[in-house]
Amino acid sequence: MDLSATGEPVMTHEDPQVRVGVHIGQGTCILIRDGIDFAAYHAWVEFAAPDQKSWTAEKVEFSAKRPDGESVGLTVDLLNDACDGPRDGVPDAIWKVVALAATSAGDVGIRYTAPTS
Repeated sequence: MDLSATGEPVMTHEDPQVRVGVHIGQGTCILIRDGIDFAAYHAWVEFAAPDQKSWTAEKVEFSAKRPDGESVGLTVDLLNDACDGPRDGVPDAIWKVVALAATSAGDVGIRYTAPTS
């Protein structure tokens, strides 16, 4: 690979966002839409901390399989229409996926160790 880079990148704190991926065990999370079961196998949880407020989960993007084995994407918005609290009616299993993502990211105080060369 022929690549070079320069600079000192700085993260803006105006509206920081973090996406955390979570692999889901086969058959452990079934999403049901319009009476059809979808077996989730991966989720991306998007967290944000707008205006220097505490981190909030905004949405979950699931990769899932339909009963015929075809892969599909399903998105669940976690914030209410006013974006000031959680959306009513989000199933507990989806909040468990959010909790797993938050835990795997160090409760979104993401900890990272750079590789040694």
